[in-house]
Amino acid sequence: MQETATPWFVDFQDVWLAYNDELLKQNNFAVEAIDLKVKPGEFIAIVGPSGCGKSTFMKLATGLKMPSMGKIRIDGQPVTGPLKVSGMAFQAPSLLPWRTTVDNVLLPLEIVEPFRQQFKHKRREYEERARRLLQKVGLGGYEDKFPWQLSGGMQQRASICRALIHEPKMLLLDEPFGALDAFTREELWCILRDLWTEQRFNVILVTHDLRESVFLADTVYVMSRSPGRFVVKREIDLPRPRELELTYTQEFADIVLELRGHIGAFRKPAAVA
Repeated sequence: MQETATPWFVDFQDVWLAYNDELLKQNNFAVEAIDLKVKPGEFIAIVGPSGCGKSTFMKLATGLKMPSMGKIRIDGQPVTGPLKVSGMAFQAPSLLPWRTTVDNVLLPLEIVEPFRQQFKHKRREYEERARRLLQKVGLGGYEDKFPWQLSGGMQQRASICRALIHEPKMLLLDEPFGALDAFTREELWCILRDLWTEQRFNVILVTHDLRESVFLADTVYVMSRSPGRFVVKREIDLPRPRELELTYTQEFADIVLELRGHIGAFRKPAAVA
């Protein structure tokens, strides 16, 4: 029997995850009862206290972990393993020190099919794409430098370019700006905003920074303490394009304060189905 097509790009249906069979027998879940529906091109942010399951959720969203219960569909397809439609960037840029900036950005094209088969033949075309992307994020002139010649903020820009070089439909960001100073962080907010505005890929951003989530996202989800589940869905109806000046307005501060009130909320565990 054919499944009905869904209008959602990301569709989590009552997803639970225990990390092994023993924990599953004990009803000891890392995340529970996750229901999430994300429209194509939507930018969502997930916030919550440390250890609440945000990174576990990301593993489910990338297909690196399979749920113990429930179903996940992304881009209309059931998730059965690691996704090719997504790019990822983490708090640590993890650039290879022996490769130049442009060669670090090209790395996914050397690994991910169908680009891998075509890499030698299309290397010049791919390199031009990488250089254009690096220029967009302010790294023009640094393409042939090595990671140790770049600041932390520059390395993170390169990391985002690497995540986008294969033009994924979805970008997953796990605390990507957490290790940076406040000014560099805000600079990168604006770079990410501009890339998303231009290309409208889906974004799932995991962050501890409430200001970051409100500035960037269409919708912010708050996760409860472990076992994690979404306890609040807050649509951010601030007009776009958003400039940094917005972050100093009362309207912006009120939304941040409202979300802060939900962080770390205690609740009773959900009943297992």
